[in-house]
Amino acid sequence: MSNTNIKDAYKFALLAIFLWSTVATAFKISLKFLTPIELVLYSTYSSTIFLFFYLIFLKKTNYILPYFKNNSKKIIILGILNPFLYYLVLFKAYDLLPAQEAQAINYTWALMLAFLSVPILKHKLTFFDIVAGIICYMGVFIIATKGDVFALNFSSLIGVFYALVSTVIWALYWLYNAKSKTDPIVILFSNFLISLPLITLYYLTFEQIRFPDIQGLYGAIYIGLFEMGLAFIFWLKAMQYTDSASRISNLIFLSPFLSLVFIHFFVGETILLSTIIGLIFIIVGLVLQSKKL
Repeated sequence: MSNTNIKDAYKFALLAIFLWSTVATAFKISLKFLTPIELVLYSTYSSTIFLFFYLIFLKKTNYILPYFKNNSKKIIILGILNPFLYYLVLFKAYDLLPAQEAQAINYTWALMLAFLSVPILKHKLTFFDIVAGIICYMGVFIIATKGDVFALNFSSLIGVFYALVSTVIWALYWLYNAKSKTDPIVILFSNFLISLPLITLYYLTFEQIRFPDIQGLYGAIYIGLFEMGLAFIFWLKAMQYTDSASRISNLIFLSPFLSLVFIHFFVGETILLSTIIGLIFIIVGLVLQSKKL
């Protein structure tokens, strides 16, 4: 592979990681002005519109209808999982927890992916998967109790529950999507499009209808364009250019630490030593699980 392709792979991967590193901050700030379901609603509309125009740019809109015709049941299931349930649960976690806690716990989704692949894809659970799980969830426990593990003093037990449930939903989404041969942008757009009526109905049923706060709306648009849209596109491009997916994938571990910097300076949270220690536990567990040493 040429040096140009390698440089492009790293460029797109780092762009994606940078964008993903900002979203915990964007979530927390936006939730000061919007409820979780409002944030899901406006960010999903923003992302769906963006993805549609991107498909026009790629000249791939002709793939949408055949994909819907052949995969309607799958699209409905995936659309319920992501963005509807995943972001609703995730935003509820961010609403209840400090951003540093919610984002760190959310990174355990990769471990949940390995665990759920056993019953769903019939993969075998290895010794290292189990050890990695123990290490990761020790990290979650340290973060959730702010290091006071014996006092069991949680910031919000229900918030921790929502954060962990979000990892289950996200892992299920990727597992059910694992064997698809369709263009991933077409899949993502289709899932988002089918979820819009569900999200809208949920909003109209359970929320008081109001004009959104303009600052919250800006945040929702940012999340829709960059977290749900561009970051995903950049990561796909990085995977296309690289000759070593594992080398590029390892860069993702930069994201949670960079995210803490943004959380500190833009959200104003004091980053606790327990968060850093817990996050190190989580990263070590994920590296161990991915390497199968």
